[in-house]
Amino acid sequence: MINTKVILVTGGSSGIGYEAAQRLARMGHKVYAAARRTALMEPLVADGVTPLALDVTDDASRRQCVDTILKAEGRIDVLVNNAGYGYFGAVECVPLDDARRQLEVNVFGLAEMTRLVLPAMREQGSGRIVNIASIAGRAVFPFGGWYNVSKYSVEALSDALRIELKPFGIDVAIIEPGCIKTDWGIIAADHLEECSRGTAYEQPALREAAAMRWAYKGNFITKPTRVAQAVVRAATSRCPRTRYRLGTASFSVTVLHALLPARWWDAMVRTIMSVKIKQS
Repeated sequence: MINTKVILVTGGSSGIGYEAAQRLARMGHKVYAAARRTALMEPLVADGVTPLALDVTDDASRRQCVDTILKAEGRIDVLVNNAGYGYFGAVECVPLDDARRQLEVNVFGLAEMTRLVLPAMREQGSGRIVNIASIAGRAVFPFGGWYNVSKYSVEALSDALRIELKPFGIDVAIIEPGCIKTDWGIIAADHLEECSRGTAYEQPALREAAAMRWAYKGNFITKPTRVAQAVVRAATSRCPRTRYRLGTASFSVTVLHALLPARWWDAMVRTIMSVKIKQS
């Protein structure tokens, strides 16, 4: 018999969040999946998941989400911070309002959701925070600058939280996916195209957008089920790892970025980005 946990998964309407919520509920845990588009989570009800409305950028929505769970369950054992998206474009071209929006979702939304669950976790003397980061938080490619900023921030926040919260019995784990077959890549490619048309960066940006679509529509990149399995392990293991790195290119990219001199890395990336990808 499992030790049943009360688990909140943000960004539960699709992809990694949806898969993770489903797997955790099927294991017997009490799972709440939260997102703006609650209708997309209705199929999860059959697995025992409770959908909740949540906009991680809205304070009232965040508080209502957490308060609803605490009122119903009296505790929150695990928070999976999965909500996030990628807005791609050259740093010069991305409007600051869009950059701020990405940071509000990917960084400040994550931080505020964490702050809201911590008092209850401290009171119960245990808890688990699982943050979905990315290899984009360890290595930078062109046109992902603001997304990289957000994921580097998640890495730093997670490291700080892990040290600060350990005395209270609260663990922090980071999931670092590489390329995962979800709609994320297509949406990011759309943003990149839209942001770059008519600018000095148009041609290389359009090539990168085409490459992203080709990759994310193919069948050779990692399926979200594998990341969901890592989320389950991070959420339920007695002693979770600090980092779970997985997915296409996750290991090679982070190792090369760490080992290569900066100019070698830059030259390699420019070469890769200059190759025209034949769309399937």
